[in-house]
Amino acid sequence: MALRNPPYPSLQDLLLAYLSGIQEDPGTHELCRRLRPARARGYLTRKELILVCRWKSTRALGQITRNSPARVVSITRLAFQARTEIEKIERLMTLRGVGVPMASALLMLTFPRLYPVLDIRVWQVLYAMKAVTDNPGGVGFTGRHWVCYLDLLRRLARKLGVRPRAAERALLQAHRALQAGTLYRRA
Repeated sequence: MALRNPPYPSLQDLLLAYLSGIQEDPGTHELCRRLRPARARGYLTRKELILVCRWKSTRALGQITRNSPARVVSITRLAFQARTEIEKIERLMTLRGVGVPMASALLMLTFPRLYPVLDIRVWQVLYAMKAVTDNPGGVGFTGRHWVCYLDLLRRLARKLGVRPRAAERALLQAHRALQAGTLYRRA
């Protein structure tokens, strides 16, 4: 879906325009609460992975359910212990059905203060604002895209005194306002 040119001189100005009133969805907040034990023990169970999949993209459910319980525990433990963000995302992507967007959802839902979710629509806004310079459609994300996105959103969030997830959600609202066509239903 194409975007109209954003009428903001900077990405920070765009974020400020959409940050007010940004609150986490109650269902997402509840899922983060349910995943606190995973954060404390340092890994996800297969059941928790399936919950995240249902939240992010049920299309991946067939592949996600092909991961054994032991594999989910092993891979998520290794990912959560990784020292770098690229290692975390790449380890999570070794699970069946997990690409960069799903891996980012796993991280955000387990560690909600630290991570945003990589969303195609948010990437498109960042591209329109020239904050990222490749992958205009926001498809086929790589670990390199994730690190770029994460660094950018963390930097912006720090400047504005919000969490990376709030910056992501503000950019998602900007996409809703700037998209050309009828991707979103108007209430």
